[in-house]
Amino acid sequence: MLKSFLLIAFVTSGYLFTAQDDLTASVKRGKEVYSTTCQACHMATGEGMAGVFPPLAKSDYLMKDQKRAVGVVVHGLSGEVTVNGKAYNMVMPPQSHLTDEQIADVLNYVQNSFGNKAKAAVTPAQVAEVRKKK
Repeated sequence: MLKSFLLIAFVTSGYLFTAQDDLTASVKRGKEVYSTTCQACHMATGEGMAGVFPPLAKSDYLMKDQKRAVGVVVHGLSGEVTVNGKAYNMVMPPQSHLTDEQIADVLNYVQNSFGNKAKAAVTPAQVAEVRKKK
C-alpha cells in the first residue's frame, strides 16, 4: 500500500513539475511574441492607452473567458467593450498570421503577467479549435 502511494505521489508530482515547466517555457516564448506583436498598442507594461487601447494588466475582460480571449487574438475585435469599468471602441485586427502555439504562448504570457494569474494554461489545441469555428 505504501509503495502504491509513493508511486502515485511520484508520478503526480512529476506530472505537475512537467506541466509547470511547459507553462514557464510558454510564458517565455509568449513574452517574445508580445514584444513584437502586442506591445505597440498595449504597451510594455500591459497598461494600454487610456481611451484608446484597453489594458491587459489586471484586465477583467481578458481574464473572464479564456475562449473569448483566444477568439479576440485569432479573429480580432471591433465594437465597444468594457475593460475594468472603462469603455473602449477601437478595432483590434486579427492576429491570424500567428501560429496556434504563438497565440497560446502570448495568451499564457499576458494571463500570467501584469498582475494577472490564469487558472489554466491556454494550449495550441484550444487555439486550433477556436480558429476553425469562425
